[in-house]
Amino acid sequence: MQAARIVISGVGFVTSIGNDRAEVSRSLRLQTTGIEKFDYMPGVDLPVKVAGTVKGFNTTAPLWPGWRWPEGLVVPKDVLRGLPPHGLHAFFAVEQVIADARLTEHELKAEDTGLFCSSAGSPRLMRHYLNQIDDTQGDRIAPMAVVSTIAGTLNFNLAAHYGIRGAVAGFVAACASTTQALGYAFDEIALGRLRRVLVVGGEDLSWESVYPFHGMRALSRNPDPARASRPFDRSRDGFVGTGGAAALLLESAEAAHERGAPIYAEMVGWGQAADGHSVAISDPSGAGLATAMRRALAYSKVSPGEIDYVNAHATSTAAGDAAEARALHTVFSAGGWHPPVSSTKGLTGHGLSMAGVMETAFCSVGLAEGFIPGTANLEEPDPVCAGLNLPRETLPATPGFVLKNSSGFGGTNVSLVLRRWGK
Repeated sequence: MQAARIVISGVGFVTSIGNDRAEVSRSLRLQTTGIEKFDYMPGVDLPVKVAGTVKGFNTTAPLWPGWRWPEGLVVPKDVLRGLPPHGLHAFFAVEQVIADARLTEHELKAEDTGLFCSSAGSPRLMRHYLNQIDDTQGDRIAPMAVVSTIAGTLNFNLAAHYGIRGAVAGFVAACASTTQALGYAFDEIALGRLRRVLVVGGEDLSWESVYPFHGMRALSRNPDPARASRPFDRSRDGFVGTGGAAALLLESAEAAHERGAPIYAEMVGWGQAADGHSVAISDPSGAGLATAMRRALAYSKVSPGEIDYVNAHATSTAAGDAAEARALHTVFSAGGWHPPVSSTKGLTGHGLSMAGVMETAFCSVGLAEGFIPGTANLEEPDPVCAGLNLPRETLPATPGFVLKNSSGFGGTNVSLVLRRWGK
């Protein structure tokens, strides 16, 4: 029996660089940043002053009656009651995927459709509800307090609303979460257990979700939105936070063809490996990520020389970018291969658990439309990057094969291989 070809047939975005595919594509091509001045605590002069903001939405109020979103977008009240702020963004991202992929209600509720999600939950909303319980000495407990705040909130809310019956799973691997979710979704489809999987990631943009990283010295203190997020640059000083949501549909090519769905890219394989080094910092040698890349290439039967573009994890932190650069040297430049390498986080900021699905969707759009994103704000590459091909500007080229990297706390490393459909 011939193995199923597995494709990306729908994408959805509520991100700092756009709230739909067309807007995101334009931002990637023109290198339009989504980062701007941001007051994490209005009225307080914090040392962290910028973020990748989501435009057109206002979710600063603790509860949904105070939220605002673009005119024309409709959310049922029974859905809103269980959502955290990033859940609102995820809902709209998934709605885009459903329309883009031409999914019917019957297909969503079929026993061969799954939903894999990742988020850190909503610390802001959790703080609000816990304070409410404390202030009333346990007398007042909101019935939706748990399902709207904990890390599985996207799974609970989206699965219930869309009637998902095939499988529902949540992934908690920090910044590698949704990339890992894509890998396991690929396996479920390849093994014939599922025909399609919606993969969704989202995060709040609030001081409760982002500012604690300042305690690890991980956030940029650069107040200039045009220069704060600068992956691979020798003057980088930390990542810039962002929120929102991204989603895509992974399914068998046969299923996509039956519906006449668009095909953005084919996913041909993936690999993962762990560092076994530190709770928070990547192994400086990049050994774990190099192993993940090699495993992804081996499974996909693709040689390093066939990779036409690498979408790096590179968040703009000193240690993380250096470790990834060394891993890229090990897998590529040591063998004489120099594919273009870039990190789109220079434009968006770092989306934490949603970064993987967001950037995989970026790669898919680039494969379908014929461009390779550049690395914004890269002025002088860190010497550790010597020998890497790091384009600053977006390139008008159609890659055949793309490698996508993600790394997370605890040394989780995941790599995916995408192929241009029709190659």
